[in-house]
This record gives sequence, C-alpha cells and structure tokens, in this order.
Amino acid sequence: QVQLVESGGGLVQAGGSLRLSCAASGSIESINVMGWYRQAPGRQRDMVAVILSGGSTNYADSVKGRFTISRDNAKKMVYLQMNNLKAEDTAVYYCNADLTLKSSSGRMYRYWGQGTQVTVSS
Repeated sequence: QVQLVESGGGLVQAGGSLRLSCAASGSIESINVMGWYRQAPGRQRDMVAVILSGGSTNYADSVKGRFTISRDNAKKMVYLQMNNLKAEDTAVYYCNADLTLKSSSGRMYRYWGQGTQVTVSS
C-alpha cells in the first residue's frame, strides 16, 4: 500500500516561518501531482499549493509570495516553506499525491496524508 506522512507542523508566532515535509512510500510506480491542502475548523479543505512532476506550480492567491512548494522526485517527497505566517494560516495541513502503483497498469490514484497542525498566534 501507499503512505503519505507529513511532518513539520507546530506553533509559531505571526510573521514566523515553518517548513512542512511529506514523504510518500509504498509500491509506487510514479507520482504525477503532489500538493498541500489545508482545513480550518468549520471550513472546507482548500488547495494551498500543488506541483507537477516537471516542477510547474500553482498557489492559492492567499499564500502567493509567502509560501513555496518544492519536491524531490528521487526521494518521493514534497515540501512547503511557509514564511510571514498569519493567524489565518492556522489549519490542519494535508499532503496529497496523484500517483500510479506498480500493479495498477497506469491507473491513477489519489492518496492523502493524516495531516499536521499549524497554529499561528497573533
């Protein structure tokens, strides 16, 4: 099976920085899109940033200029560098990946991590 494991969340003051990491493991053939989403209490899960295998990126307007997504294809990892954090960035952050399995004959699957809490105090 496949696992996505996030790390790097925590409590930080407004204006501070955090770096989230997500490691994918299991019987993975290839990973197409990797991304970060977040969900605040009482709200829907929203896209924060995504990155394709070739390096193209897309960001939510609210984080442009403050967050940077990157990935290491060889290590099957994706990162989210978060700078100038604001109270409204407080949420559970989830990693996801669209990937093919070694046994799936090219069929794409989406997997999610368990989430990591980011709390920004004002």
